Amino acid sequence: MKNFWVFFYFLFLVLILVLLTPISIGQLTPSETRILFQVQKLLEYPAALQGWTNWTNFCYLPPSPSLKIVCSHRHVTELTVIGNNTSPSHSPKPASWNSIPSQQTLSEGFSIDAFFTVLTKLSNLQVLSLVSLGLWGHLPAKINRFWSLQVLNISKNFFFGEIPASIFPLKNITSLVLADNLFNGSVPDLKPLTFLQELNLGNNHLGPAFPSLGNNLVSVILRNNSLKSEIPSKFIQFDKLQKFDISYNNIVGPITSSLFSLPSIQYLNLAENQLSGALTVNMTCSDMLQFVDISHNLLTGKLPSCIGTKKSSNLTVLYTWNCLSSGQINYQNPSSHCKKEALAVKPPIQRHKLLPSMKLDLTLGIIGGIVGITVLLAVLVLVIWWKSKVNRAADNKFEGSFADKISLQGSLRPNNGARHVCRTVRLPALGLPPHQIFTLEEIEDATNNFDPSNFKGEGSQGQLYNGCLRDGSVVLVNCVKLKQKNMLPSFMQQMAVLPKLRHRHLVSVLGHCIVTYQDHPNTAASVFIVLEKISSGSLRDHLTDWRKKEILKWPERLAITIGVARGVQFLHREVAPGIFGNSFKIENILLDESLNAKIGGYNILNASENLGSIENAEKEDIYLLGVILLEIFTGRHITSASELENLKLELERGLSESVSVLRSAADPSLQGTYTYESIRTTAQITIDCLCRESSSWTTCNP
Repeated sequence: MKNFWVFFYFLFLVLILVLLTPISIGQLTPSETRILFQVQKLLEYPAALQGWTNWTNFCYLPPSPSLKIVCSHRHVTELTVIGNNTSPSHSPKPASWNSIPSQQTLSEGFSIDAFFTVLTKLSNLQVLSLVSLGLWGHLPAKINRFWSLQVLNISKNFFFGEIPASIFPLKNITSLVLADNLFNGSVPDLKPLTFLQELNLGNNHLGPAFPSLGNNLVSVILRNNSLKSEIPSKFIQFDKLQKFDISYNNIVGPITSSLFSLPSIQYLNLAENQLSGALTVNMTCSDMLQFVDISHNLLTGKLPSCIGTKKSSNLTVLYTWNCLSSGQINYQNPSSHCKKEALAVKPPIQRHKLLPSMKLDLTLGIIGGIVGITVLLAVLVLVIWWKSKVNRAADNKFEGSFADKISLQGSLRPNNGARHVCRTVRLPALGLPPHQIFTLEEIEDATNNFDPSNFKGEGSQGQLYNGCLRDGSVVLVNCVKLKQKNMLPSFMQQMAVLPKLRHRHLVSVLGHCIVTYQDHPNTAASVFIVLEKISSGSLRDHLTDWRKKEILKWPERLAITIGVARGVQFLHREVAPGIFGNSFKIENILLDESLNAKIGGYNILNASENLGSIENAEKEDIYLLGVILLEIFTGRHITSASELENLKLELERGLSESVSVLRSAADPSLQGTYTYESIRTTAQITIDCLCRESSSWTTCNP
C-alpha cells in the first residue's frame, strides 16, 4: 500500500509539472521548424545560427545575445538574430550599385525577395529583429504579410531605395527601427500606424520632406538624414513624446518654443542643422527635460532663462557655435554670420515625386562608394608603404591621394549645405570646436591646478592630466617642457602645425597654451596641449578583456585597421611638414563608443633633430604599423622581439604552405566571421609592413 501511495504521489507531481509547463515553450510545428532551417540557409549560415541539427528544439535554445526565439502554441512569435556584419555607417562609401553586394553584405546569390517569401510564412511573428546581417536590396512590399507584427528592427543592414508604402497594413506595430541602412527618398505617411510609439530612421538618406507622423509617438529619431524643411507645427500635439532627435540634417526655419514645454519631453537634440531666428526668452520648459542640444545652428538673440541662467541642475544644455549673445559667447559665431547664412537658406519648394531617372541618379550617388574592406585595406596600407620609397619632389604630384577620395565617416549623409557654411563652422564637422589658444588660467582651471587626482601618467612627450573645460568638455592636457633655450625658435615654428592635427582617426588637438620663461634655470618654455578625451579604452584593452573582445569580430577589426592606416597616412602625407617617428603601439590606439580607431601618443611636437633621417623614421612607423596589424590578426599581446619573429614566421608559413596553418595563426575568437581570402590578404600586408628596418625590433631581409 505504501508503494502505491509513493507511485501515486510521483504521478501527481508529474501531472502538476505538465500542467504548469507553459505552452509557449513547446515544440514547434514541423513546418515552422523547416522554415527556420531555410532562414539559416538563406542568411548563409551566420555565426548566430550555427550548431542547429534535426534534433534542435528551437523553443528551448540557451540564452544568447545574438539569437532569441520565443514560441507560443507551437508557433514562433519572436525571432531576433544579430550578426557581425559591418553596417553602412562603418563602411566605405558606395561608388555604384555594382558595389552591392560587397564584403560587408551577403553574397550576390542572396535574394531579399526569396528571403522574405520564406520568412513571412512565420505568420504569428510579433517581434522581428534582423540586425547587422548584411541584408541588401529593396525592402519587399510583402512585409505586410506579418499581420501580427508589433516590433520590427532591421537596422545596420544595406536596404536601399524608398521605404515601401506597404508598411501601412502593419496596424499593430509599436516599434519601427530602420536605422543605419541606405534608404532614400520620402518617408511614407506613418499616421495610419496609430499604435506606433518608437520610430528610428536615423543614419539613412531620407528627405527632403519631414515625415508625416502620428501623435502617439514616444521616441522619434531622424538624425543624420537629408531632411531639409521646417519643423512641423503639429509637434505641439505630441503630448507623449519623450525623445526627439533630428540632429545632423538641414532643417531650416525657427524653433517653436512649444517643443521645450511638451509635457513628457526629456531629450531634445536639434544640433547641426540650419535653424535660425531667436528663441523666446521667457518661454517655459518641461520639468521632465534632461538634455537639450541646439549647437551648430544659426540661432540669434539671448538664451532663454529656462535653459540658461535658471536651468534645472538636472538639465544638460549644449548651445555652442550659434550667434547667441548670452552664455559662453567665446564659443559663438559673430551675429553677421548667422544673418548672412540664414538669408542664403530657404526651405525647399514642394515638388511631386522625383522622376525615376532622378531617383536612380540619387541612389547611384549614395550607393556609389562601397568597396570591399579587404581591397581598401590593401590599397591604403600599400599606398603608404609605396610612398615611403619616392622622393619628396615626386610626392607633390600625389597630394590628392587615394585615401582622400574614400570616406570612412561615421555618417554617409551628403553635405548638401556645405557651401553655406564658413570656415569656422566647417571645422566642427568632426564634432570639435575651432582650435583655441588657451590662457594659463584656463589650463589651471581645467586641471584644478594640476591636482594629483587628475594626473594620468607620463606620456611620450610629457605629463598627462585629465581636465574639464568651462563649457563642460572633458579633455586631456599634455604638459611639455622645453629645456634648451636655443631650441625655442624652432619650437615655436613647430607650434604652427598644432591646429592641423585633426582627423577622424587621430586623438585630435583642440587647442594649446604656451608659457615662456626668461630667467628660469631649467625650463625655457612650457606648452600645454589640449586633446580630445577618448574614454572607451584602448585596442589593447579590447583584445585582452574577453568581454570586450567578443565584439571585435573580423569586420570590426578590419574597420579598425583601416582607421589606423588612414591616421598614419594623415600624419605622413596630409600634414606639412609630415610627422614621423611616432612610436606607434597598440596601447595608443584608442576606440570610441562606435569602435572608431583613433591614434594617440603620436609625435605632436615633431622634434626631427632627435629622429635621424625622415626616411628611416617613416620606415619605423610602417614597421610598427605591421606590429599592430599582427596583434590585431592574432589577438596576442606581443611582449618580445622573439615572439614577434615567431608569429611573423607562422604567418609566412601559412601563406606558403596551407590554409589550415594560416587559420590556426588567426585569433580563435574570429572563427566563422571571415573569409580565407580576407585573412590571406591581411596576412600578406602584415608581412610586407614588417619587412622594414627598425631600431626597436628584429629586422627581416627584403
